[in-house]
Amino acid sequence: MIPVSEPDIGNKEIEYVDDAVRSGWVSSHGKYIDEFENNFRNYIGTKYGITASNGTAALHLAVTALGIKSGDEVIVPDLTFISPVNAVLYNNATPVLCDIDKNNWCIDANKIEDLITEKTKAIIAVHLYGNSADMDKIMGISKKYNIYVIEDTAESLGTDYKNKKLGSFGNVGCFSFYGNKTITTGEGGFCTTNNNELNEKMSMLRDHGMTSKKRYWHEMVGYNYRMTNLQAALGVAQLERIDSFIKRKREIAKIYNEKLSGYVITHPAGRDYNGTYWLYSILLKDKKERDNLMDYLFKNGVDSRKIFYAVHEMPLYNKYSHGNYPESISVSERGLSLPSSVKLKDEEIEYISKLIINFLK
Repeated sequence: MIPVSEPDIGNKEIEYVDDAVRSGWVSSHGKYIDEFENNFRNYIGTKYGITASNGTAALHLAVTALGIKSGDEVIVPDLTFISPVNAVLYNNATPVLCDIDKNNWCIDANKIEDLITEKTKAIIAVHLYGNSADMDKIMGISKKYNIYVIEDTAESLGTDYKNKKLGSFGNVGCFSFYGNKTITTGEGGFCTTNNNELNEKMSMLRDHGMTSKKRYWHEMVGYNYRMTNLQAALGVAQLERIDSFIKRKREIAKIYNEKLSGYVITHPAGRDYNGTYWLYSILLKDKKERDNLMDYLFKNGVDSRKIFYAVHEMPLYNKYSHGNYPESISVSERGLSLPSSVKLKDEEIEYISKLIINFLK
């Protein structure tokens, strides 16, 4: 079975993790935590940055540090993994669902202003599948209405929007290093920011609300959202290879595009950003064709993945819908993610593409 994604763990990763184990610093302190935090924020291009236990924890830290609470509203895309929606609900705030832009599959910046009320506190721009939301427009709205922007960059690590890394535009950028992400620490997350006060607040929140100036002195109700030194060791090694990972992702996308163009709607490629194709994804004619192709691929040894459900279609979240969501429904029902691992061989991409073309013919 050719998997949708798998991590590429090399000798450096093993060497650094082994070093961390032998050092005895296996929990949330150690040299690799500091090294990973410094290297990662420098890669993104922000002044500050802290590790977290996972991407959802990173989002929750951002929402909490920005003071979002009961009575506040946060505008989120209707097509997303559920983490940003849940992070808002953790604080008893209200998510307000916005349709997506069919050209990048991210939140439709042209529909955000219609959803803003006096209760709106923030926008969460989820950069989906290696693509980028329209950050110029979103940051313009943020300035106009004096509302925060959180970037959920879990799936678009390394994507440049107008020659600037995603995760460096908003008040906070949030990242995930789950096993299927562009780089992995097994589980793990990160918050980037250019605001020192926000950085210190998120740092305190992730460590039980304890101030760094006085041990065991807690100034707020916090959480245990810390990354371990073992995870950070893995992250340091992975980050050293990120350019080669992204280069390979783009090579894979180029081959898929060449083979599948004219048969399916291929993965979006925006004019203002240089996508990183976290999971190379396509759109089929309709839901039935998508599901049948998925079964056909599986029977021929190829795994694939449906794109996320439209959030408003799930009964638990339907009450947060505002109007119609034609684009998120369309992409959700027709979308299919294909094998996209950096370990994928060219001949495997050829095989997968031939299967898809044969099926459609």
